[in-house]
Amino acid sequence: FYLTANMDGSKTEVKSGTESVYLRKRINLLGAVCLIVGTVVGSGIFIAPKGVLKNSGNVGLSLIIWSLSGVLSTCGALCYAELGTTFKKSGGHYIYLMETLGPLPGFLRLWVEFIMIRPAVASVVALAFGCYVVEPLFAPCPAPMALTRLVSLLGVTFVVAINCWSVSWASRIQITLTFLKMATLLLIIIPGITVLAKGNKENFQDAFDTSSLNLEKVPLAFFSGLYAYGGWFYLNFITEEVINPNRNIPLSIIFSMVIVTVSFVLTNVAYYAVMTAEEVLQSEAVAVTFAERTIHGFSSVIPVLVALSCLGALNGGFFVAPRMLFVGAREGQWPVLFSMIHIRRQTPLPAVLLLYPFVFIMLLRGELFQLLNFYSFARWFFIALTTLGLLVHRYRFPDYPRPFKVPVIIVVAFTTVCFAIVGLSIYSDPWNTGVSCAITLSGVPVYYLTVHEQRLPKRWRKAFSE
Repeated sequence: FYLTANMDGSKTEVKSGTESVYLRKRINLLGAVCLIVGTVVGSGIFIAPKGVLKNSGNVGLSLIIWSLSGVLSTCGALCYAELGTTFKKSGGHYIYLMETLGPLPGFLRLWVEFIMIRPAVASVVALAFGCYVVEPLFAPCPAPMALTRLVSLLGVTFVVAINCWSVSWASRIQITLTFLKMATLLLIIIPGITVLAKGNKENFQDAFDTSSLNLEKVPLAFFSGLYAYGGWFYLNFITEEVINPNRNIPLSIIFSMVIVTVSFVLTNVAYYAVMTAEEVLQSEAVAVTFAERTIHGFSSVIPVLVALSCLGALNGGFFVAPRMLFVGAREGQWPVLFSMIHIRRQTPLPAVLLLYPFVFIMLLRGELFQLLNFYSFARWFFIALTTLGLLVHRYRFPDYPRPFKVPVIIVVAFTTVCFAIVGLSIYSDPWNTGVSCAITLSGVPVYYLTVHEQRLPKRWRKAFSE
């Protein structure tokens, strides 16, 4: 039932009768825009406002952080658009690190993706899904955590099944849920802007009150904001499946990030137009509390739409993340099982299924904001390393064909800010970032014992062979 992909780059081709089996080019411009928007607009905009406000200390700074997070994510997305049109392989961060900085950084990105980042990201989104499904059923009492986790697991199971069954179905579901997500944001933005237009601006008075400001926590506020924008790089995971990537990758990234940044800032303005900072911090489900204040007749619809939004983000993550592991196996740096695709359904079924137990474990043991801080260090460290690799590659190969080229000042600024946020996060949350760093470094011995055993000292090789 499964075929192994070749290690030849652009096509993972295996013969079955007269037809070649590989991950086909099926993602057009609309599909690419919907993948990015549908993955970015997920749980983040509905749970991150609380984290951004808590760590920024006031309404004004939180809105600045939301805007800067959008600008920073857009700069990163433009850098990845250059990488995606320069190296036309799927695999995202992994393949770019391989091509620019070498095999060890690439392997470490694979390692943390499988062990930590993907399970943690999926768990955060799934917990948000479970929260918005279960909370309204028990309001005003707190919902049982066990039930929330069970519903979250059911959501993950549904998404895994869809992505194992059909690429086309996963793509259609993503497009449908993307339009539902934008409708959800409009249901929040329009009433909020209406309240502001009527002159109700009390919640924006003393917007920059410094009584609760703690500069040590500002990097964690950025992590929450950047988490909400997370997903702008997912299209690069499936470059080989994008039709006309030189055109569609840059265009889809630009369109998507403009839509998302404007929508997210307006959504937060709408939240604060209706709710005080204290009410935002006390609310377990900000969008539900907002709906109860503004659209009474439709307030029961909001949790359903938010849950579907989270499901769309979960689907987008499971649609693209296994492709990185798939490409890693094809390049010979990951177990060959991950490079197999289903002969009839043409989906990377083993890679999808093998992520499932790790998500299950984190769902059972993790807490939402703890998981967010836990994986953010590794994710943003490798994003910074990837754009640093872009600068290195430009310096080493100035004449290399680049169909889309970003001004160097954007690449330098983005890389510097990312490294700064990562460095400050070690001071802000030493425990979670320390554990994340340790898990990342644990991949170094794994790399030398498996992928590059010949680089070990002769005495060590002899010991392991015996």
